[in-house]
Amino acid sequence: MKILFIIPGSGDSFYCGNCFRDNLQASALRKAGHEVIIMPLYLPLKFESFQADTPLFFPATSYYVAQKFFGKMKMPNRLERIIGSSRMLDIASSLTGTTSAEGKEEMTLSMITGNDPAFINYANQLIDWIKDHETPDVIHLSSTLIIGIAKVLRKHLEIPIVCSVQDEEVWIDSLRGSYSDAAWRGIAENAGYISRFVTTSEFYKNIVRKRIPAIKNIEVIYPGIDRDKYASADYPKDPVIGFFYHLNEINGLDILAEAFVRLKKQNMIPNLKLKIGGGYTNKDKRFLKKVKNILKPYMKDVEISNNYRLEDHAGFYRSVSVICVPLRIEEGVGLYLCEAFAAGRPAVVPATGSFPEIAGEAGILYYPNESSALAEALYKILSDKILYARTAQKANELSSIRYNDSVVAEKLTKLYKLSAIN
Repeated sequence: MKILFIIPGSGDSFYCGNCFRDNLQASALRKAGHEVIIMPLYLPLKFESFQADTPLFFPATSYYVAQKFFGKMKMPNRLERIIGSSRMLDIASSLTGTTSAEGKEEMTLSMITGNDPAFINYANQLIDWIKDHETPDVIHLSSTLIIGIAKVLRKHLEIPIVCSVQDEEVWIDSLRGSYSDAAWRGIAENAGYISRFVTTSEFYKNIVRKRIPAIKNIEVIYPGIDRDKYASADYPKDPVIGFFYHLNEINGLDILAEAFVRLKKQNMIPNLKLKIGGGYTNKDKRFLKKVKNILKPYMKDVEISNNYRLEDHAGFYRSVSVICVPLRIEEGVGLYLCEAFAAGRPAVVPATGSFPEIAGEAGILYYPNESSALAEALYKILSDKILYARTAQKANELSSIRYNDSVVAEKLTKLYKLSAIN
């Protein structure tokens, strides 16, 4: 089967959950023998192991300028070439990563509704590329935030379209004024152009049903990890808490830093260490400085990576004892949990969002999401060898049965075939 994945690029400087989910799905399908074409939007993909197979469409810089300063009309070709140059896109990549859509309202609504001339111009370029190449059997859109593309695709191509839906409310609810309601209405109006929707947890499926009743045919397919890359029976000699996600406030790194300091002050777990990775952007530097100030008394026991590479994921999880991301929002799925479980590492996460569903017995859930409760949960799992062994075993079991790439490839293939029928 030939699958075209249309995915927004994030700049590649930090751990983007949706981007990594797309990577996992594409990798699983390729491993299963399918031909997968990766088509990036907004920003180029620069990972060694996750490369684009097409030109970049809807370049972030020129599309933003067209929306903001040219009345949603196509800008002059010469100016477009300058603003959409590799250098300008590199600058934009270094500044992305915010979970707020402030200032990007017009661009967001344009991609959802698919109505204005600038959008139609870029969408036609995308369609021309597809027509000039071998037609795929199915097109998979990464998010309902680009659902406007489906409307245009349906007018020109008789190809079934599948669309992922996950955590869109984090972006949409931060839109100013009436843009948020308009975005939700736009998704509902264009939902009819999608053959099937797919999400990563029952928790988020219920969120979608409440927020967008017009969306039907939602399939839950959990993330799948290549377990051969992660599996390790060698655990660190000293206990190491791992945080691996975008280093920003919404992901709760400061809560973990405070819990770590609390444990170190009381010397509750001898030789305890903290390892932090996942990348950040220029906008996150002030927050990261705050975290470092919290950790300052015990920095000799802390390792913070200043670089993010997709290729470093597996090695990170093999180097820690437990994964902990004290997320402040209710996320549709925590991919870092699925990765940690593939390495046999249990989790300590707040009892919110999809965490109870995704983690199950492969770790400890705590509440409320405060540093004192987190410190207590970390102490519990790292000081009790029997509990740790049991949760690590459950992590391995969940990884084998639910979160592996062969399972996700099989379920996605079935979903694509159903999409072609209807």
